[in-house]
Amino acid sequence: MTNTAPITQDVMTIPRKLPEGPTNLVGLTRARLREVLIEAGTPEKQAKMRVNQIWQWLYQWGVRDFHAMTNLSKTYRQMLAENFVIEIPEMVSKQVSADGTRKYLVRIAGGHEVEVVYIPETDRGTLCISSQVGCTLTCSFCHTGTQKLVRNLSAGEIVGQVMMARDDLNEWPRPGEGAGERPRLLSNIVLMGMGEPLYNFDNVRDAMKIAMDGEGISLSRRRITLSTSGVVPEIAKTAEEIGCMLAVSFHATTDEVRDKLVPINKKWNIETLLGALREYPRLSNSERITFEYVMLKDVNDSDADARRLVQLIKGIPAKINLIPFNEWPGAPHQRSDWDRIEKFADIVYKAGYASPIRTPRGEDIMAACGQLKSATERARKSRKQIEAETGLG
Repeated sequence: MTNTAPITQDVMTIPRKLPEGPTNLVGLTRARLREVLIEAGTPEKQAKMRVNQIWQWLYQWGVRDFHAMTNLSKTYRQMLAENFVIEIPEMVSKQVSADGTRKYLVRIAGGHEVEVVYIPETDRGTLCISSQVGCTLTCSFCHTGTQKLVRNLSAGEIVGQVMMARDDLNEWPRPGEGAGERPRLLSNIVLMGMGEPLYNFDNVRDAMKIAMDGEGISLSRRRITLSTSGVVPEIAKTAEEIGCMLAVSFHATTDEVRDKLVPINKKWNIETLLGALREYPRLSNSERITFEYVMLKDVNDSDADARRLVQLIKGIPAKINLIPFNEWPGAPHQRSDWDRIEKFADIVYKAGYASPIRTPRGEDIMAACGQLKSATERARKSRKQIEAETGLG
């Protein structure tokens, strides 16, 4: 079945009005936090110390009430409460899959909703977070891509998803307990939820710098993976300004097929994308780039595709994540047969690349890769509408 996806909406930023009222401290960089504290009357000489104290309360201890910040004087706490707020996105609902995956529907300013997924494994707990409401891209195999882009998330709304999940997992250290005394339930972050992170670069960078800050949430840059469909001009900036691990939604081995599956390829084709990726490990000190490859029956899953793939990425330190397609109502593709996926994986493995087949998680609650979409948006659309938007109508 052929499917011609609409061309990517080329939207870099979405103008938005921030709600009026007191400044939310969540998501501010250290430099900006210092500025707003001075503007509110903090003496300049004390500002650095106050930033450190408030930072630890927010991101190390998960405290949301200024009056609980006991190493600050009562009058200073009162000043903070009068001028600022500590707000994170609101959890509207939580679904727990049979395999333990948790999917949260989260409400942000303006009443918009995004989805966040927590995936527990024996040796780690991964939180899949969103960077936009909806998505600018219209990749034909992705349910999220059938939803129009509404707006970029702020840095506070991005790191706020991490804080909300830590609340739900009861992971903040308790009084009298050191920050690292209990095992980390949330040990990894992947920017693989709703949206294209590199179309919201500044907010994603600021949020991840907070997540990596050693005085707070304190995640290593190697435990954060940013997934992009290939916004080439921002790839070097990601290496220099964030330095996290990189994953690329690759999904095809010819421009003809990738133009249909990932329409951003019409702007930055496979050759251009691979040129930027060859530089990335050197710039960011990252070990390997992850190539994500969704397995679509009779579209990109032949032995010839597997052989072309290993030729294309030659010389790039890489692993290839093979993702069985997660179907959704009206989806224009089908999942490759299991034996076909295994044959593909075998060719890649024999060429010297790790080629794990990702076990679909949370399918029973529509939390698997490519299935995220706000529940309100999904409920509003009939199957016919979804089919029409994906070119099947």
